[in-house]
Amino acid sequence: MRTDTVATMQDRPEFDVPAFDAPVFDVIVIGSLNLDLVASAPRLPGPGETVTGSTFAEMPGGKGLNQAVAAARAGASVALIGAVGNDDAGTLLRHVVLDEGIDDRWITVLAGVPTGRALITVDERAENVIVVIPGANAWDAGASETLPTARVVLAQLEVPLPRVERAFAAGKAIGAITILNPAPAAALPTALLGDCDLIIPNEHEAALLGGTDVLTNSGNTTVVVTRGGAGTTIIDGTGTRHLHAFAVHPVDTTGAGDAFCGALAARLAAGDDLATGVGFAMAAGALATTVAGAVPSLPHRVAIEQLLSEQE
Repeated sequence: MRTDTVATMQDRPEFDVPAFDAPVFDVIVIGSLNLDLVASAPRLPGPGETVTGSTFAEMPGGKGLNQAVAAARAGASVALIGAVGNDDAGTLLRHVVLDEGIDDRWITVLAGVPTGRALITVDERAENVIVVIPGANAWDAGASETLPTARVVLAQLEVPLPRVERAFAAGKAIGAITILNPAPAAALPTALLGDCDLIIPNEHEAALLGGTDVLTNSGNTTVVVTRGGAGTTIIDGTGTRHLHAFAVHPVDTTGAGDAFCGALAARLAAGDDLATGVGFAMAAGALATTVAGAVPSLPHRVAIEQLLSEQE
C-alpha cells in the first residue's frame, strides 16, 4: 500500500476533532473497524440454502472498534489504532469513535480503499455466522510501531499479523500488559506468544490453536478461555479455575467476546487482579448478549456493576 494514498482527518471538514490530552492511556487497542451488515433469520442456512430473514440493520463493528468501545464504556481512557477507507462507512465509524470519547489520532484514513465490512446472520437461538471483508483493515505500512504510553495493549487478528507483533513488542518495551484475542484463529509466531501476557480465545479458537497447553507453554502466558453459557476457564501458573456464567436471556451473541475482552482490559488497567477482572468481564459479556448488534450491545460500567451485585 502506498503511503501517499493516506487521507487526513482534516480532509473531511464535518469532523469536530476534540483536543485529547492523555499522557498515559489505560488501554490501547490495535484492531479492525468494520461496518456490520446484520440479518436476522429463524435459523442459519446450510450450504446452498436460502432462508427468508426477518430484519436487517447496518451497525458499527469490527473487533478493534468493539473492544475499544467496550473498554471505554467500562471506564477506561482508550486510544484506537486502525484504518478505515475515505468513504461513508469510514466516516460513520470515525464518528462512533469520537462519540465514545476514544482517541482517534492513530486511525489511518486510506483513499481508494473501502472500509471493512462484516456480513452477519443471527438465528432465533442468538447463534451467528460471520463473514468478514477486511478492506482497509488489511493495510500495513510496514513501519515500526510507535505506541503512546498505556497500561494495557489489546489486539485481535482481524489486522495483519506483523502489525500485532510490532505493537506487542512495543507494548512490552513500555511496560504494558499485553492481551491477545486470537480471533479469527491463526498460527501464532513464537515471538508473539512470548510477548503475550494474556491470551483470550474462545473454546473453538483454543482448539484450533493446539489447545491451552500449547498456549501456556509459550512462556509466562496466562490463558482465559471463554465458553459462552458454560462460563470461563482461567489457566495460569497456579493451575486451572472455572467461573460459572451469569444468568441472562440472550438475543444475539455478536460482540459478547469483544465486550469481555474490552472490559477485562479496562479492569486490569485499573489494577484489578485477574479473577476479579474476569468476573467483571463475564458480566459485560453476558449483558452484551441481551441486545442485538455489536457496538449497540456493549454495556456501560454502571450496568455491569449492577449485574455483579444482583448475581453475586
